[in-house]
Amino acid sequence: MDKRFLVAGSIFGLLGIIIGAFATHGLSAILEESSLKSFETGVKYQIYHALLFLIIGGSGISGVKKLNSILYLLVAGVLLFSGSIYLLATNDLTGFDFRSIALITPIGGTLLILAWLILVFKFFSLKNE
Repeated sequence: MDKRFLVAGSIFGLLGIIIGAFATHGLSAILEESSLKSFETGVKYQIYHALLFLIIGGSGISGVKKLNSILYLLVAGVLLFSGSIYLLATNDLTGFDFRSIALITPIGGTLLILAWLILVFKFFSLKNE
């Protein structure tokens, strides 16, 4: 087991549930439908990756160097991808124009893709038992 992945997964999962509930109960009346759908996309991806953290953390996969890369890419990817979506979806509610940081979303998505790609290579290198 890898405690770092388990802690990160638990935190992202907890925050995903809280943020999702906040959007459903607090933002649904004040956000446009398209903004609410975008916000929900950020929540979904955060929860999906929280589950991935928990699976990796509980699986006993070894290879510290590759696991460190996966951990950092996933944390940064979730923060940039989902975080920027949350900000962009609530843009009309704030005084700051978050559209100026819109390029952060695809950067976060790219980091998530890289983490998954490293994971695929990691699985290909596992020995059959």
